[in-house]
Amino acid sequence: MHRNTAAVERGGLHAPSEEPGQGVGASRPCLPDEEPSRSWARATTVTTMNVEHEINLLVEEIRRLGSKNADGQVSVKFGVLFADEKCANLFEALVGTLKAAKRRKIVSYQGELLLQGVHDNVDIMLLQD
Repeated sequence: MHRNTAAVERGGLHAPSEEPGQGVGASRPCLPDEEPSRSWARATTVTTMNVEHEINLLVEEIRRLGSKNADGQVSVKFGVLFADEKCANLFEALVGTLKAAKRRKIVSYQGELLLQGVHDNVDIMLLQD
């Protein structure tokens, strides 16, 4: 018997949910034979793969909507990216995907947080081609 079975039966231990529509951070009770740390590791791997997939989609959209600047880098205005219908359907959180891509040094832009309207003219530059 798993050492945390009693806690599971009381609803004390939870692991990330992998059910569609549950979103990031949703949880489900750990199975009696499942270690909570193993569940979290699996969820972290799935989340990382989803972020990488979203970043790859973002790079494709920047290439599609952008143009090469004087330095030969592809860039697109945030407003163009935000207003594009395909991007609106692809990305649940465009700004979050941009932040993740910036942390990974895949894109570059001025500022920390981009807001529609206020930052429409901010250039998003693709650093990796």
